[in-house]
Amino acid sequence: MKTRNRRATLIALTALLAMSRPGFAADAAVAPTAPLTLDEAIRLTREHNPRALRANDEVKAAEAKVTQSRSGYFPQISAKAGYTYIDPVSELQGMQFMPNNNYTAKLTAEMMLFDFGRTGRRVDLARSGMAAAGLSRDLTVRDLSLATIRAFYSILFLQEAVKVQDKEIAALGSNLENMEKRYREGAATRFDLLTTEVRLSAAKNRKIDLQSQLENQGTTFRRLCGLKASAPLSLKGSFDTDAADTNAERLTATALEKRPEVALSRENARAAEARKSLAAKEWFPTISGAASWGTANGYVPNINEQRTNVMAGIQVQVPLFTGFRTSAATSEATAMMHAAELERIDTEEVAQAEVKQALNSLHTSREKIGTSALQVSKADLAARQARIRHQNGMGTTLDLLDAESALAQAELANLQARYEYVLNAYDVRRASGDPIGNQWIPAP
Repeated sequence: MKTRNRRATLIALTALLAMSRPGFAADAAVAPTAPLTLDEAIRLTREHNPRALRANDEVKAAEAKVTQSRSGYFPQISAKAGYTYIDPVSELQGMQFMPNNNYTAKLTAEMMLFDFGRTGRRVDLARSGMAAAGLSRDLTVRDLSLATIRAFYSILFLQEAVKVQDKEIAALGSNLENMEKRYREGAATRFDLLTTEVRLSAAKNRKIDLQSQLENQGTTFRRLCGLKASAPLSLKGSFDTDAADTNAERLTATALEKRPEVALSRENARAAEARKSLAAKEWFPTISGAASWGTANGYVPNINEQRTNVMAGIQVQVPLFTGFRTSAATSEATAMMHAAELERIDTEEVAQAEVKQALNSLHTSREKIGTSALQVSKADLAARQARIRHQNGMGTTLDLLDAESALAQAELANLQARYEYVLNAYDVRRASGDPIGNQWIPAP
């Protein structure tokens, strides 16, 4: 009984440790059983995708860099102990002035007292690096979220496209059966039969292509979300979306205010300015102080006795010549500052242009939805009439097949327009700097 209890306790502890270890929640989420919504897919991407996790770690590293840069404000304290054997030693008429065995132990504190703002500039640079790392993380997470959105809706689109193709194949299959019957009765020609078979084979080939694309998109989606390669995909979503804001002036102003690329370019410009200021300060002197307390032997008259000793001092260091390193660093920092400013200007111009392009694509896809919906209704009516005419012997086989093909193409065109409208709506949100999904930052 005791052995059984110990075994049960060990199993319980093992389970608790597994649940408490980092990444347990991520492992449990890689094989969802319920249909995935878009928000859930984005959450999985942010919590499991290696690029998102790496970006989060880079922010933590940048935060640690800020703490490192502040170390110049604090004293540097160290302890040192040593032993040295010396032979021969100074002596006079048998009197030894220093011991053979030398023991030292000291506690030393050193601190930069004044460096004309160098440490402050290093802290500013580190803070700028931390801000840049955060903005880079935002960019990474946004791009991963958009890639997940595209893969999500591509899967929905291809699934619906396969259904449309199945509908066309079913219609062509029914026509083929009817054509074979009429051919046996002598009411149709061999040409009509072969034409129907060719159209059916072409429709099946299109379905094969769509299924291949669907499988590829599924692979991409699983990789983005951190799902197992063998995990079945069940997505819950539609092409219905809220109307996007189309005010170009307002969206452009929002883009210049909120887009991570723009903020990152401005942060890089500030960092370049701080580097130039730091390089210019390398010409100034530094004042540092040091103090130590410890014990050592070697003092007369008893050279073997350990005695307490202290030391304190101030040092001024003035750079006179650095092999042109300081002047070159200043020139480099000046050039990099100009380059960063040009990058900022270019990034802002690109952001404004992308807003206009995204809005233009959104308007185009919206118009396509209306025209393709009208095309579907007319193609459906034409297909029904072609079936009736063909059954009554008033229409040719080619007329019927063309009508069926036109209906399938119209349905696919309408589906494509709705799919493009959703993606273009998200492109408008990206171009204007609106958040994508529920949050920007992945869970730490």
